[in-house]
Amino acid sequence: MASHSGHRILVTGSLAWDQIMDFPGNFKDHILPDKAHVISISFLVSQLKKQRGGCSANIAYSLALLQEKPVIVAAAGSDFGDYKRFLDEQGVETRHIRIFPDELTASCFITTDKVDNQITGFFPGAMRRAGELSIKEEVGASKPEIAIISPDDPAAMIRHAKECREAGIPFVYDPSFQVTAMDGAALLEGAKGAKALCLNDYEMAVFQEKTKLSDRDVLDLAELVVVTFGDKGSEIRRKGKDPIKVGTAKPEKVVDPTGAGDAYRAGLVSGLVSGYSLESCGRMGSVAAVYAVEQYGTQNHRYTREEFLRRYETNFGSRPA
Repeated sequence: MASHSGHRILVTGSLAWDQIMDFPGNFKDHILPDKAHVISISFLVSQLKKQRGGCSANIAYSLALLQEKPVIVAAAGSDFGDYKRFLDEQGVETRHIRIFPDELTASCFITTDKVDNQITGFFPGAMRRAGELSIKEEVGASKPEIAIISPDDPAAMIRHAKECREAGIPFVYDPSFQVTAMDGAALLEGAKGAKALCLNDYEMAVFQEKTKLSDRDVLDLAELVVVTFGDKGSEIRRKGKDPIKVGTAKPEKVVDPTGAGDAYRAGLVSGLVSGYSLESCGRMGSVAAVYAVEQYGTQNHRYTREEFLRRYETNFGSRPA
């Protein structure tokens, strides 16, 4: 298993710049309750970091570390040049990222105070145009082994799922935080016929509330239903079978949990296309996630495939089977 030729994996979803600011005080000390109707506040921040983000790139980055061949289909803006060069250097195929010159790449502006309260603004930018992208047109006859449909403009997510079904491309449907923006019909349309539906436990509760589906009914939508529980592990569910409970890998330090879910998806899917047991796939997700947790930002962790496998063995007693 030391040699690995890599599998062609298509990834759709958001691309974004994350502008992260630290405010050394407390927001509450600067908001007067009796003046809440006319808030006009300026915060002097102590730190500003510009990070590469967006679900499709986060997932593709970890797939490349696992020596897979990720291909991104997504929308970006005129300010994407440096980001594109970085992804190219990591081994991510970027030629299907459509640059819209009259748009800026999506950006997230996050200000965090000293007790971890956050004020966030999200500008979708070019992501609003993602529904104009066609998987069929982009990949042509060179079909990927699997596709991952991660959070994006909702119209794009529905279109990509439909095109995967029509082209016979197995796909993982990962609506993540977009469960709050999409209605039940849209969520069902995306998940129908998926190889796997991936959500965390809170998102699954929202998904079921909006679709009115019971636990059993959800298992009719996709071959696998994968639910993550943060530091309590994950569960892989299938119709008519007991769920597979997957433990977490042990972090050396917890620096920043942002991006752990995207890294988990990468490990899980790398295991699926490699033909490993479902338990091994979930454990690969756990190991990939823990690397992300140990670094600030979503694309700053590094490992070789051999280092990954050794860490897997340390946590779970043997290598993926």
